[in-house]
Amino acid sequence: MTDEQLEVARAHVDEFTSTMGYAKPNLSFKKGMIEFLGDAGVAPGSVDLVISNCVVNLSPNKELVIKGVYDSLRDGGEFYFSDVYCDRRLPQAVREHDVLVGECLGGALYVEDFKRICGKVGFLDPRELTREEIIVHDPELKELLGNARFFSITYRCFKLEGMETLCEDYGQVAIYRGTIEDHPHGYALDDHHVFETGRPMLVCGNTASMVGESWLAPHFEVIGDRSTHFGLFDCGTPVVAKPSDIVESSSGGGCC
Repeated sequence: MTDEQLEVARAHVDEFTSTMGYAKPNLSFKKGMIEFLGDAGVAPGSVDLVISNCVVNLSPNKELVIKGVYDSLRDGGEFYFSDVYCDRRLPQAVREHDVLVGECLGGALYVEDFKRICGKVGFLDPRELTREEIIVHDPELKELLGNARFFSITYRCFKLEGMETLCEDYGQVAIYRGTIEDHPHGYALDDHHVFETGRPMLVCGNTASMVGESWLAPHFEVIGDRSTHFGLFDCGTPVVAKPSDIVESSSGGGCC
C-alpha cells in the first residue's frame, strides 16, 4: 500500500472503533513487504489469524511469504486465504506476461507446489474450503496459456504441533457446539468436513487437532486422544458417530 492509502485507512480508525462499539482501537496498519513481515514490525508468534485475498500470487517468492506467515502465527493460529492456482507449472513467458500477471494468472502457483511449500514451512495439512474454476475468454490469452486450467481456491492452514502428513486414525470424535456467530446449525471446516451442531463425527488426528487445539477449540468437544493408533484414516464419505463408536473409539469417517 502507498503512504496515501495508509493515511486514508488510519483516518477512519476512530470511526470504525465507535461503530463496532469498542472502547479502544483493535487494529493498526503497518507498511512493509509481505516477504519480510518481521521487518514490518510483525513479531514471531504474535498473530492469531492471517487473512489474504489474492496477494501471495503477486509475490516473486511465495515460499518466503508463506514461511513468514507461519512464523508470525501463534501456536493454534490459522492462515485463511484465497488465491489463484494452476493445474501445472507455467512457462517463463507466461509468468512474465504483463497482462497475465495483472490478471493474477501469470503468478498462479501450481497447486501441488503450494502443498509442498506448506509441508516445508510447517503447514502439514492444508485444507481446501472452496474452489471455483477461472475461465479465460480472450483468444490471445487462451493461446498463450494452452491447456493450463486456473482455479480460485480458499485454503485453511493451521499452525499446530503434532500435525501429520497423512490422515491417521486414533478413534477420535468431534462435536460442534453451535457457538460460532452466524453458524448456529453447523460449521464447515473444509470442503469435506461439515459439522452439524450436536452431531458426533469421527475424525482423523489432524482434524481433531484443528478443532480442538486451535482458536476453534471453545466451539468443539473432542472425545479421545492419540494414545491408540488404528492405522490410516478412512478417507471416504464422512461418517456420523454412533454412541457405541464414541465409547469404543471405533474407526471410520472422512478426511482429506
